[in-house]
Amino acid sequence: MNVSRFQRQKHLGVAPSPQGHKGLKKGVYVVPSLFTAMNILAGFYSLMATMSGFKLLGLGDVAGATTRFDYAAMAIGWAFVCDTLDGRIARMTRSTTEIGIQLDSLADVVSFGLAPAILVYAWGYGTALQDWVNARQLAWFLSFMYVICGGFRLARFNVQATRPRPLAEGTPKVDKKSFIGLPIPVAGCLIAAIVHFAPTPIRYAPHRFEVLAVMTMVLVAFLSLLMVSTIRFTSFKSVGAGRRLSARLVIMFIALAGLIFLYSQWVLLGLVVAYIVHGLLLRGITPLFRHPDRESEVREV
Repeated sequence: MNVSRFQRQKHLGVAPSPQGHKGLKKGVYVVPSLFTAMNILAGFYSLMATMSGFKLLGLGDVAGATTRFDYAAMAIGWAFVCDTLDGRIARMTRSTTEIGIQLDSLADVVSFGLAPAILVYAWGYGTALQDWVNARQLAWFLSFMYVICGGFRLARFNVQATRPRPLAEGTPKVDKKSFIGLPIPVAGCLIAAIVHFAPTPIRYAPHRFEVLAVMTMVLVAFLSLLMVSTIRFTSFKSVGAGRRLSARLVIMFIALAGLIFLYSQWVLLGLVVAYIVHGLLLRGITPLFRHPDRESEVREV
């Protein structure tokens, strides 16, 4: 009579039960979803803080509104942290699921689509230009288009992730080194970083608040176009993806966390602006280094 492996190990007293192993495996799949849920919670809190600040602004409490808008901006930043962690944990533990991908996209629509769009409207041009004719309708339209472009960007990302584009060699492969179009978390974080840098509503700016409001509208329109563009932005997914982190990388992370803690307004805004500018510069520099023969081959394919 053959004795199974499990029975032999159980007889020796060293084998864990299969039920415990399955429970541990299921727990690993739950961890990324918990961070996704925290992402949604942060986005929901940002929306509630923005509405509270908008109400206080209507009552004339500028100081209270400024505090609420700052809290809303910081909540978007925490949502970005949760969004980064859930993806990395899923890849490290190989617990990526189709439901997790779709849930992550829905969370991004809330935290980096709706929350920044409503925040920039209440803090910025929606209240600063309320005395202009038809300005509020245009402001409402721009915030709406930002959400639509962000949703399209997420839908395109999901399609590209599930249906890899065949390369010239004919083998399907997902380009993990870059994103096509500005990621919606970066666009939302830029709006949040600007509000965190100057949380006082634009209407109460000391100089020419109308000009600042118009510039903010142009910025939101520009971010919307970047999200649906074909400009490639580095994904940085390979950074720290190995099993062992180098000491140099750990020191860099600790230094960056310390700088953010001490100078969050300047550092966060500088990081987001540098990432976007780096993508735009690569867009202009990359064609200069393309080989003519290789480019003609790609066109023929």
